[in-house]
Amino acid sequence: MTPLPAAALRQLAQEARFDLCGFARAEPIPAEHLGRWLEAGYAADMDWMGARAAERLDVARLLPGARTVVSFACNYLVDDAAAAGSPIARYARGRDYHATLRDRIRAFRRGLRARYPGVETYAGVDATPLMEKVWAVRAGLGHVGKNGCLITREYGSWVVLATMVLDAEVDAYADGMAADRCGPCRLCLTHCPTEAILPGRMVDARACLSYQTIENESEVPEPLRAALGGTVFGCDICQQVCPLNRAPMPTPDARFLPRPVAGLTARELAGMDRATYDALVPGTALARAGYDGLRRNAAYTLGAARDAGARKVLARLLGEHEPERVRAAARWALEQLDGVAHG
Repeated sequence: MTPLPAAALRQLAQEARFDLCGFARAEPIPAEHLGRWLEAGYAADMDWMGARAAERLDVARLLPGARTVVSFACNYLVDDAAAAGSPIARYARGRDYHATLRDRIRAFRRGLRARYPGVETYAGVDATPLMEKVWAVRAGLGHVGKNGCLITREYGSWVVLATMVLDAEVDAYADGMAADRCGPCRLCLTHCPTEAILPGRMVDARACLSYQTIENESEVPEPLRAALGGTVFGCDICQQVCPLNRAPMPTPDARFLPRPVAGLTARELAGMDRATYDALVPGTALARAGYDGLRRNAAYTLGAARDAGARKVLARLLGEHEPERVRAAARWALEQLDGVAHG
């Protein structure tokens, strides 16, 4: 098959509303970095990271005859003054980016098949065994910073990624990888409140606030709870302090605009009833934590912030009908308020 024209595919990506698009040869990924991360236990209980490691390292196992990996990125940073101070990470304040990127993958695939019938594809956003950051680097979209985030020249690290594998070659691949612009800077390492960011561009999920507030379904380890005073879902600290994010380029994309849930305070999130949750959370990334997870997180946040005005809502979370992880978080939070009162 004649190689597909990269310029035409970039045009299709633009029409599908991707901000960046690049191409890499579908060559296997060396196992060392992923292996070291898994062996060190940094994946916490995310067992799926190791369960399909062979497929993560060789996309030909996902799509026989794979020749090209297409990496896409969308800028999600918006002018969200209305949500300033929100305890929700920026990427999660609008429509669930998984749904947005899947819509755009489908649009790209339709355009691809219309122009080049017969090309087979495999694509995904997060949930598939595709090492998105590795492919984004190979495709020239940016470099992996010391905080483990992909950093692009155009949008900094305020991007979300999607990846597609093709069983066809393109006529132009990335001309080398993007330069590493971190230099000697260590701000992300020194500002991480739980020291989850490690040398070698590795992040220990067990200490990461994003993991604890999204993936961990039990109690947050006590040594980490005091760091939760500013977040209920996810964490942006390492991105906020990054000098490469100091000249932000907000996107006009309405799908990333904050939804009403992003305007809620930690107290309001802790005290929301099921009807409020059902009205505000579905269709956002916050659904990953669930109703009880968000209230648990909010209770920890109120305790870590020593929010004396939260005593009533925390007391309600001690009710017998509440799941134990919510009650345990509320008990801990009230202990922090009692400590202030008695200090």
